[in-house]
Amino acid sequence: MSLALNPAQSETQFPKDMAARIAQSEARVIKAIFPSNTNHHNTLFGGDALAWMDESAFIAATRFCRKSLVTVSSDRIDFKKAIPAGSLAELIAKVIHVGNTSLKVEVNIYVEDMYKDHREHAIRGVFTFVAVDADRQPTQVWPHG
Repeated sequence: MSLALNPAQSETQFPKDMAARIAQSEARVIKAIFPSNTNHHNTLFGGDALAWMDESAFIAATRFCRKSLVTVSSDRIDFKKAIPAGSLAELIAKVIHVGNTSLKVEVNIYVEDMYKDHREHAIRGVFTFVAVDADRQPTQVWPHG
């Protein structure tokens, strides 16, 4: 059984109990962009963004299944807008696909001006995790009826 959520779908495409769990597991993290996280263009290092995205995705995935997880891949990461020093970055991670032993989490980063009401979508990516047991073998990520 494999269930997926794409932008054209809603959580109602998932069984009711799973959709509720997905909603509860969403992770939101806000980071201030300081000079220590920026490159010579005074914008956020891409590697820092990727690390933050993986961590946020891991949090959402763990909240969803409450099992040990390992990151097995990241899909295409789209850097749409540079994130300058002195701004805020909000990472929003949400489960979008549930397989037998794996799940996918979409992470979006929004850049927000610290001193104005302005917010834009900056980065998007999808991370895949596999649930593992004590022997590091894949295990079921969600109980099937």
